[in-house]
Amino acid sequence: MTAAHTAAGASAHNQASDATLDAEEVRRFSRIAAEWWDPLGKFRPLHQIGPPRLSFIRNAAVTHFGRDAAALRPLAGLTVLDIGCGGGLVSEPLSRMGAAVTGIDPSERNIAIAKAHAEPQNLAIDYRAVRVEDLAARGETFDIVACLEVVEHVPDVRKFMAECATLVKPGGLAVFSTLNRTLKSWALAIVGAEYVLGWLPRGTHQWDRFVTPDEMAGYAAASGLAAPRFEGITYSPFQDVWSLASDTDVNYLAAMTKPV
Repeated sequence: MTAAHTAAGASAHNQASDATLDAEEVRRFSRIAAEWWDPLGKFRPLHQIGPPRLSFIRNAAVTHFGRDAAALRPLAGLTVLDIGCGGGLVSEPLSRMGAAVTGIDPSERNIAIAKAHAEPQNLAIDYRAVRVEDLAARGETFDIVACLEVVEHVPDVRKFMAECATLVKPGGLAVFSTLNRTLKSWALAIVGAEYVLGWLPRGTHQWDRFVTPDEMAGYAAASGLAAPRFEGITYSPFQDVWSLASDTDVNYLAAMTKPV
């Protein structure tokens, strides 16, 4: 629903737009980066979809790694990379689930905000103002790689997902979330959310950058990731609640594995 995760601040290296990073997108979210932790601010949609996104990651990890579904810290002993971590809305709860979390973002401002929010809570999250290519060049890998609300802001999704896949350990798990490219998503995520309801700043999304599940499955296969599983996130206007659902017409998540 937004991709604020790719998010904010002038790029750590002030890069121009290229295949895996659009510098204008980074600058766009930079202008509202101070609102990351305001649940009623411009990142309100990310706060609202947080519970179903985290449930999806937790369930996928518990199943894949054979963890106790009832455990308070089911990710203990696992390393997790949060790509496009923004202010840390996903990194922090993953850390509380027991994971050793690394959060990366191309924005130094985002990383500063994330560190400032985590430190008083004694959350040992490794935040870095770097790009996926930087970690790939160093040969770093993780048990779980999460990339939420980012790919719809990337010029070349195929290349970006290939870079993300190199960061997943063999036998590991990758999780993506994004927006489907349908007329329904255009009507709800752009016209409705940006222009009618004002949930998001106008211009947050470009419909032609939305990715269909079939396209994502193809990019995953080309990147060496397998067995993609998709689940949607839908909104109930009467309850003002977002939930996991079978409907992937607008927002959806995907979990996929990296064969050993």
